[in-house]
Amino acid sequence: MARPLHNLVKKDTPWKWDTKEQEAFQGLKNAITNAPVLCHADPSKPYFLEMDASGTALGSILSQWQGDGRLHPLGFLSESFKGAEQNYNTHDKELLAIIRSFEYWRIFLEGTLHPVTVFTDHHNLEYWKESRTFNHCHARWHLLLAGYNFQIVYCPGKQLGKPDALSRRLDHADIPPANQTMLPNPVFANVALVTPEKELQRQIEASLDQDKSLEEILQFLQNESKALPSIKRAFKDYGMEAGLLFYQGQIVVPDVGTLRTDLLRIFHDSPLAGHPGRQQTLELVSRNYYWPGIRADTYWHVDSCETCQWIRKPKYAPIPPQPLELPSRPWQHVSYDMIVDLPKDGNNNSILVIVDSFTKYGIFVKCSKKLKAPKLAELFLEHVWKRHGNAERDNLRQGQGLQ
Repeated sequence: MARPLHNLVKKDTPWKWDTKEQEAFQGLKNAITNAPVLCHADPSKPYFLEMDASGTALGSILSQWQGDGRLHPLGFLSESFKGAEQNYNTHDKELLAIIRSFEYWRIFLEGTLHPVTVFTDHHNLEYWKESRTFNHCHARWHLLLAGYNFQIVYCPGKQLGKPDALSRRLDHADIPPANQTMLPNPVFANVALVTPEKELQRQIEASLDQDKSLEEILQFLQNESKALPSIKRAFKDYGMEAGLLFYQGQIVVPDVGTLRTDLLRIFHDSPLAGHPGRQQTLELVSRNYYWPGIRADTYWHVDSCETCQWIRKPKYAPIPPQPLELPSRPWQHVSYDMIVDLPKDGNNNSILVIVDSFTKYGIFVKCSKKLKAPKLAELFLEHVWKRHGNAERDNLRQGQGLQ
């Protein structure tokens, strides 16, 4: 609904209030001022989650059985995929829709008495825990879902019309494409400095008779019928076509001037080539060109490329992880970390965990996830330093939430 207004305030977008923006503004006013027909959640009853994901957005509905024996909605969720999420495959988009739904209605769905029934039209999600193709993203999602009691039930798409409508709203698809620069202006400027390949082939044709190592081959091709059988066998892979000398279908580049170097620059130094590695540059050059020692010349050119030398990372030996020094007395070394995103208790939604590395004695202090250094120092002063003194070493484990 608010998509036209979001597009209006984007960077480098001219301000133009039109009919589409006015309708979106009026629709938001009506949505805010009119009470939706939703039921109140009852924690003693099971929850039902209907969800669907399209190519551009996700939609889900949280419902419960009411006294009339029908499922009544408790809330609706419709959200477009952003950034890299638009490139996810169907399985990942459907699983992401479940995660977003649980995060959105976490206050209802965490710690439920009954398993939450999740209806989806993607049959493979019934076996999401048994997947063998795990990546870092899947592992993180599984950890997020581990805190919920739910079961996934397959439901044909024809029976999931409500979330399907939420995930296929036209305003989610109406996302103007961002301006993309395929090649910046400096690249086009540098391309003009590279000798065109056609021009280089004309130079090759004009320079064939200047390479003394090719004299015998050129003489053989001019009088092939009079050549001895041994000469024919030696030069059987050579041929002339359109003024160019070919060896096994590849153009022979004479050793004249900078022809070979210019050719290597086209396939390696050119901005359109992108400075590929040794083997890839050799493959690009040898597709259409040949000369004796082409491999050694290509490798030397790539290895001596100044741009590649600047970009190439130095190969330092990795430093192995070092074990922490063992303490010799209590409260000499202290480790601390935070448990975050817990149910709120006033302004507190996290726990600061402080552990003595010698005795493994732990101190647990409630705090806010947005804990900053001054407040952290106050908590240490109150709960550690006053009682046990200042530790010689403080070890921060993960530090999520600490700023």
